[in-house]
Amino acid sequence: MLHIRDERVRKLLFKGNFGLEKESLRIHPDGTMSHSRDPFSESRNIVRDFCENQTEINTDVETSPEAAVSALYEFTRYIQRELVKLPESEMLWPFSNPPFIRNEDDIPVAIYEGDLASKTEYRNYLSDRYGRYKMTLSGIHVNFSFADELLMADFALSGKSDFQEYKNELYIKLAENATAYGWIITALTAASPLLDSSYVEKGTRGGTTFNGMASTRCSELGYWNYFTPVFDFSSVPAYADSIQKYVDDGLIAAPSELYFPVRLKPRGENTLQKLHDEGVSHIELRMVDLNPLYKEGINVEDLRFIHLLLIWFSSVEPTCYGLKQQVQAAQNFKSAAHYDLKTVKIVSPGGSVYSAVQAGRNLIDSMRDFYSDFPEEVHRILDFEYEKLVDPERRYAWRIRREFADSFLEKGLELARRRQEEAL
Repeated sequence: MLHIRDERVRKLLFKGNFGLEKESLRIHPDGTMSHSRDPFSESRNIVRDFCENQTEINTDVETSPEAAVSALYEFTRYIQRELVKLPESEMLWPFSNPPFIRNEDDIPVAIYEGDLASKTEYRNYLSDRYGRYKMTLSGIHVNFSFADELLMADFALSGKSDFQEYKNELYIKLAENATAYGWIITALTAASPLLDSSYVEKGTRGGTTFNGMASTRCSELGYWNYFTPVFDFSSVPAYADSIQKYVDDGLIAAPSELYFPVRLKPRGENTLQKLHDEGVSHIELRMVDLNPLYKEGINVEDLRFIHLLLIWFSSVEPTCYGLKQQVQAAQNFKSAAHYDLKTVKIVSPGGSVYSAVQAGRNLIDSMRDFYSDFPEEVHRILDFEYEKLVDPERRYAWRIRREFADSFLEKGLELARRRQEEAL
């Protein structure tokens, strides 16, 4: 745990590294899916996810939430400028849930050739296993690491002799707490309550569907495997081995198929072997929706809150996590994706059951106690998130449903055009 009461650690506590990944669908102005080849193949920061038309921005590492969000928007602006230059102009769809889809063939699997052809083969495997519709759901991944300057100051107080061993222990406890309590990020950033009717009734266009979720991609209807994974948090090698076992047993084809909101990752190439041998570089959180209410796709206030949450996770003892607690934790993530948080339950690691609203309030109250003697700006961020649990009208999903419920596709297209004009 971080020694936050030590002055040397405390003055460095908010130093960290942030990298954002944002997926967005390229579409035609009439709201149909683009079938053009990826126009950004030369960029190391703009890649494809599942679909050929699903751009993914990978920002460089930045040292503050503000810088990371700013970098994300600069790449978004660049993409928008390039899309209007295409022979048939395109734009970015600003929602996590897709626009009109004719049928599964309307979702173009990303095309890789030559030495990379296996990437297309893998995507075809995912298509057969989960269906292409689910693969169009887009979102934001938050990658975070504590600054080495902070960790070195804390390492000096830890009694450890090996820095990487110290880092591994810190991050495995962070991942354990993020698994236990990370559902609150889903609850507070969910922003995809509506779907075009074509998602649930193939080929129909223009109808608006509300399925009771605030975030379809984070709910039981979204990105989950056909089993509940259980991790070994006793050490980083044991954690990596517990994931590898699902590959060895044939439950998933590769570690990347493990759809779980929290991941530990090594530096550089992301392989389990490298994580096992070289240790943790950073944590990845995969439960943030695209937020169409903000031109960047994310509210920087939410990223600031996530930063506070990760510091707190690293400064409190994790709960001893067995099978029962981990299965409950996975369900908590799905429950937190529901639209009405008063009607779903969260089970704490200790077994207590609360409504999601009350569980969220309890968690932020604990953070308030933890940060009681920190600057007012910290409490302003906590108050901002707490208010979403007091007044549901402050939650993004409720605001989006109110604004777009009468015509998700057409009003979504109006917003997409406005976002492109702003970027230009």
